[in-house]
Amino acid sequence: MRSDIFDLSNRVAFITGGAGLLGIQHALAIREAGGIPIIADLNASAVDRAVREVGAGASGVVADVTSAESIERAFQSVMERHGRVDILVNNAARNPKVEKSGDNPPLARFENLRLEDWNLDIAVGLTGAMLCSRVFGAHMARHGGGVIVNIGSEYSLVAPDQTLYRIEGLPEDQQPSKPVTYTVVKHAIVGLTRHLAVYWADKGVRVNCLCPGGVEQNQDPEFKQRLTRLIPMGRMAQPDDMRGALIFLCADASSFMTGEIIAVNGGRTVW
Repeated sequence: MRSDIFDLSNRVAFITGGAGLLGIQHALAIREAGGIPIIADLNASAVDRAVREVGAGASGVVADVTSAESIERAFQSVMERHGRVDILVNNAARNPKVEKSGDNPPLARFENLRLEDWNLDIAVGLTGAMLCSRVFGAHMARHGGGVIVNIGSEYSLVAPDQTLYRIEGLPEDQQPSKPVTYTVVKHAIVGLTRHLAVYWADKGVRVNCLCPGGVEQNQDPEFKQRLTRLIPMGRMAQPDDMRGALIFLCADASSFMTGEIIAVNGGRTVW
């Protein structure tokens, strides 16, 4: 077996939502495997902070994944700097936090969901992945192939357990709720993955989906206790738990894989 099947030396990786918690971890993983991470996000100062955190070899670009024109400009910037792109990580998504408070109207409940929130969540998490794939993936297809990794969620595979977010004593119509848009977007990412995997299979573009479980990030202790009871391994994910799976999907180690959905969630969706 080749010793370099996890090596990403000199491969250029464009990471959307790159200034977020997992986006930074994706960039760190790619850099540590020898790749060249390009951190793309909407906010310039957040991009700058992420580039500094990832360190030498990383660079950033401001991009709005809901805008075809913005994505095209970002692509041109990548081509001017590097002349190529080998990996696209479609990580950008809105993930509204479920607040354990009855102080504000529960807008996330399905009955109260605002159309503008539905449209924005779909635009960022799904249309953004489609637009980036159309620009970057099509380039790969014309130039010998590449890799797209779509970032899904365990909610790409199952529906949210809304009892995780309950507050005792609140009326049912005021209970916190994980928004329907998150589930819809993450399920749709699986469909996009499978469609593009078949569409570009003969062009050498591999398309797979990584589905993380809940990542520990200063959540309410009661919520964490409820959630960990649902996870066979008995804990939430740490931010760096996705690194190995991401590198596997980006590297030659997975060269005969496309259209696959990989869950990294401590076994939660096994039960």
